[in-house]
Amino acid sequence: MCHTDEYTRSGLDPEGVFPSILGHEGGGVVESIGEGVTEFAIGDHVIPLYIPQCRKCKYCKSTKTNLCQSVRPTQGRGLMPDQTARFKIVSTGESVFHFMGCSTFSQYTVLPEVSLVKINKEAPLDKVCLLGCGITTGYGAVINTLKVEAGASVLVIGLGGVGLAAIMGASKVGATRIIGVDINAGKFERAMQFGATDVINPLDKEKYGSKMLPEIIFDLTEGVGVDYSIECVGTPFTMKQAFECTKPNGGCSCVIGVAASGQFLELDAKELYAREWTGSAFGGAKSKDDVPKYVDEYMKGEIKVDEFITHHFPLSEIMHSFEAMHKGECIRAIIDLWAD
Repeated sequence: MCHTDEYTRSGLDPEGVFPSILGHEGGGVVESIGEGVTEFAIGDHVIPLYIPQCRKCKYCKSTKTNLCQSVRPTQGRGLMPDQTARFKIVSTGESVFHFMGCSTFSQYTVLPEVSLVKINKEAPLDKVCLLGCGITTGYGAVINTLKVEAGASVLVIGLGGVGLAAIMGASKVGATRIIGVDINAGKFERAMQFGATDVINPLDKEKYGSKMLPEIIFDLTEGVGVDYSIECVGTPFTMKQAFECTKPNGGCSCVIGVAASGQFLELDAKELYAREWTGSAFGGAKSKDDVPKYVDEYMKGEIKVDEFITHHFPLSEIMHSFEAMHKGECIRAIIDLWAD
């Protein structure tokens, strides 16, 4: 269960098509294969990839992006590459659209070969399914996009699953100061467990008075700012604040959160001098190459996965997972598709 599912379910996604089967974080077992499929066999354990990797298009061959374009024109319209939908409402025959090329809120789904990756069969699918989006997104932003170095200072705004994964990545590479920011103080203990050295609620007036987040951060860093900031909320306001918290000379801010269509932000152009601003999708991961590596890292105990899971729901109670998300209680919920 991911916030992106809720974004589309809510009707705010301008590219959302209905009716559709949501879900894009998942793990499963290959039940059958179509004509011409050579990469998979029945019984393989796999993770669906909402960002595929064909290894042939100019984007896959580029070292600067991971946004494979092989199925983009049809995936964005809720269709398979052959421009068909493989789901139907039995009673009416009406087509049901695919979601992000995955549609994992279903006991059975159909994906193109480029949108699936084989993983270690020993890995528990009800855990490593989370590597299909949120964990890879935050962890990869540190490892692949920013390439954070040992000894660096890192600010993470938004302590949901993606933010915690970014903190985990920063801790793994040896960042010495990792500052977590959220307006829900209930998330602070978990952030510290993942590696945060400091936690801040910028709305805590008793502690910070009327100071805005950039001023709080510069006070905390003795007027220097942070080497890297990572924005995991998805609003122009937090994006701007994340950028303004970085070092004026050599700082870099990475946007992960996705703002709603049509939103804009304003920034004094002078602030861009000697700073960098970048974005990251799926943690910059080349999906077929990197997801199996992250599964193996988990199996070796090198990265956390279990610790992200706060809730379990059977498919029949999936709406409760959205409610838990809205209450700020849920980091990641696992939807058991086969539970009674």
